[in-house]
Amino acid sequence: MAKALWQGQVIAESDEFEVVEGNVYFPPGAIDEKFLEPSSHQSVCPWKGTASYHHVVVDGQRNDNAAWYYPQPKDAAANIRDHIAFWKGVTVER
Repeated sequence: MAKALWQGQVIAESDEFEVVEGNVYFPPGAIDEKFLEPSSHQSVCPWKGTASYHHVVVDGQRNDNAAWYYPQPKDAAANIRDHIAFWKGVTVER
């Protein structure tokens, strides 16, 4: 079981997840989307592709670009397509 928490709220929780470069990637159905707000931020990984981001918002507090995912990953990262990972103070337990 993996769980992502921020500000005392469970943002994601699942028995099934992927671990890439030490980051837990939660499948789409494991995310409580009410805590996510779209962001226009993107970054590029040479082997995974272009990442898109979400802000994590709990009780009016926003953690900018604290969640990322690969909507169109390169073939080497196909297993994390649309899975979401967290950072910037979001605690991930496994």
